[in-house]
Order: sequence, then structure tokens, then C-alpha cells
Amino acid sequence: MKSKDEVFQCFKIFKAFVERQSGRPIKMVRSDGGGEYKSNDFKRHREELVLQHNITCPYTPQHNGVVERKNRTIMDMTRSMLKAKGMPNYFWAKVVTCAIYLINRSPTRSVPNTTPIEA
Repeated sequence: MKSKDEVFQCFKIFKAFVERQSGRPIKMVRSDGGGEYKSNDFKRHREELVLQHNITCPYTPQHNGVVERKNRTIMDMTRSMLKAKGMPNYFWAKVVTCAIYLINRSPTRSVPNTTPIEA
């Protein structure tokens, strides 16, 4: 996205993709209450689809514990991989991508008997 006014169109594409992949409808949208989620179009769309809008406190990402733990896991893996191989910090983005690739292909308790990428 080049600007925040593209969020609504991107959300519609994302919603269709997720629902097609999972076979289940999205029931709730969680945001930080930013203006891009408060537009009249976005609000009308949520009301039409009966989507609940959960707003967290602004500037407090720690209120979304699941995401915070996943972000911390990714950053810890990235730092560990960079340090273990003595790589310079300008490889940070590539190593983050690698860490996410590995996480998506590793078994987890949240998705029993399969990996996140298979789910």
C-alpha cells in the first residue's frame, strides 16, 4: 500500500482470500482504531457483513498478546541467526523472511498434527 486510503480495498481482497483458503468467514476485525479503519466505506462494509470491530488502545501493541509473542519469537530468531553466523545487520530483512519461513513450516500446538503452512 502506498497510502492509508488503500486499506479498505486491500482488506476486501484479504478477506476474500482468507475465507476462500480457510472455508470459514471472518467474524471480527481488530485494529488500533486508526483513521483508515474508521472510514464510512469501511464502517458500512463491516455493518453489511456483521463484522465485529475490536479496537485496542492506540500505541499499545502489548494489548494483542498473541501478535506480540509471535513478533518477539521472530525477532529473537532473527537475532540468533545473525549472531550465530556472524552476519552483518544489513541482512536483517532477509533473515526475518527466513525466520518466518521456518516458523510456518514448524509444527505448533495451535494447529495439531500439521504445520501452519499446511493449515
